[in-house]
Amino acid sequence: MSVALNARPEGIDAAHQLKDQSKTDAVLGVVDLCKSYANVEAVAHVSFAVGRNEIVGLLGPNGAGKTTTINMILGVLAPTSGNIRIAGIDVARRRSQALACTNFAAVYAALPGNLTVEQNLRFFGLIYGIADLGKRIETLLGKFDLQHLRHTRCGVLSSGEQTRVALAKALLNQPQLLLLDEPTASLDPAAARTVREQIRQLAREENCGILWTSHNMYEVEEVCDRVLFLSHGRILLEGDPRALPGAHGVRTLEELFIHLAREPLHAAEDRVE
Repeated sequence: MSVALNARPEGIDAAHQLKDQSKTDAVLGVVDLCKSYANVEAVAHVSFAVGRNEIVGLLGPNGAGKTTTINMILGVLAPTSGNIRIAGIDVARRRSQALACTNFAAVYAALPGNLTVEQNLRFFGLIYGIADLGKRIETLLGKFDLQHLRHTRCGVLSSGEQTRVALAKALLNQPQLLLLDEPTASLDPAAARTVREQIRQLAREENCGILWTSHNMYEVEEVCDRVLFLSHGRILLEGDPRALPGAHGVRTLEELFIHLAREPLHAAEDRVE
């Protein structure tokens, strides 16, 4: 079964549109981003934006280019070409200032297990140069219900507790852009639901934009305001995760994901053009 894709604005017009948006309400503006390794294009002419108080899902099968895109946004990888702006700051030209507005959390990026919850928050707070750090730590311990765990080493915490500590760490600098890579991947359903609720609350109350990657289409549909489908380093489709399936003739977001992941790149591109 093939999925009929609606046209997505690409190329110069989309790049100009995102440039304009990155100067106004967007906390993240990515324009014509490319990353090549020898003859392999890991990311090819990707353009998108994340607005303030918006949660955007970056979706795609393994090897689609999601992690490469995130690593370029974080300044870990240098793009082959293209432009990234965080809170209007060009990452290539003013990396330190741009990343001061940014933070990151992922299930695979564990905090030092030999440090307690409070020690971890203090350690990273000192790295970020947080003013009035003690007060900020107390605020985050309360926000994520971690007061009773403050003197517990992170290595002995449950997966759900470790995720809450990682989110507290990611908010130490009150980021304008928060990157979350599979934040609930190892959690049981109850813990995952709690974390999803906390992340939705963060987007509303912390005045930040969130870029979220996940393979769990149920939680993507529940949490994200907008999704981008990435395949072979290209964005094939974007829109409201609750409306996209019906618009493309399938019942669920998971079905749409599977069809896009299986479809050859040239066939998908023919439908997008």
